[in-house]
Amino acid sequence: MSFDVIVVGEGIAGLATARDCARAGLRTGTVEQLMFGGLVTSINELVDWPAEGGDPCSGSDVATNWITEAADAGVESLGGCAIGLASAPGGLLLHTDAGSHEARCVVVASGASRRPLGIAGEEDYAERGLSHCADCDGPLVKGADVVVVGGGDSALQEAAVLAHYARTVHVVHRGSAFRARPSVRALFERAFEGRPDALQVHWQSTVSAIEGAGGVEAVIVDGPSGASRLPVRAVYPCVGLVPNSGWTGLATDAQGAIVTDDRLAASLSGVFAVGAVRAGHGGRLIDAVADGALAAKSVKEALQC
Repeated sequence: MSFDVIVVGEGIAGLATARDCARAGLRTGTVEQLMFGGLVTSINELVDWPAEGGDPCSGSDVATNWITEAADAGVESLGGCAIGLASAPGGLLLHTDAGSHEARCVVVASGASRRPLGIAGEEDYAERGLSHCADCDGPLVKGADVVVVGGGDSALQEAAVLAHYARTVHVVHRGSAFRARPSVRALFERAFEGRPDALQVHWQSTVSAIEGAGGVEAVIVDGPSGASRLPVRAVYPCVGLVPNSGWTGLATDAQGAIVTDDRLAASLSGVFAVGAVRAGHGGRLIDAVADGALAAKSVKEALQC
């Protein structure tokens, strides 16, 4: 079965691309190994993306709307995990763990994974105090001390959520100033209004170790004055993302993000890349949707539709 275009990934950038391609009359398929929506589904209150009427909107709500629109437009969900990409007579061959698919174009929207802290034994604490979703398990740390590692949007959003549950939120940041957008910083500051003692920021510091027998009990923080031990019940790493590009074989930058031109075309003819997997992506939902619109336009032009 051959497609005009297959989109690898059902995050917001991928769904936006697939929907627009299908609406243009292209036979469009998607491949997604996990749950549709991507990392945004772990956020209960999105910043700069209100629902109708200005009310807060969750990432799950946004993802559900986009998957519904894509399905209504005629996008076929193929399932499986993409494992390879190659040129083929008349187009491209996308290999998945469930089989291979022919397509005239492929759009890589496989997103990115959360970057680990890179410390020994980190994986042993997964689901035992090391978490990537404050919205999911905030109630489990009610009244406890926790640590958030990072200084960007994700870190401050996690800290803002935890402010409603934790006794003390330690934010450990290797820099001397936060990198988060003004709107996220405002959300963060509001969360701790009236509770200044509930927030402790450790500037120019890193977490070098996690301790605990049955789960997280403490972290070792290396700062300007040396190492210190912080007793905490949970750790929330927010130290960036790693592009999910290794399976593609496409040209990438030093960070592993796929290099594209101004049409979002990648190094293999007929292949485009959108969202967090590509170099230069802005990182916001609005950027993901814009990528989808541009990629769909580029695919239509490539296929002379």
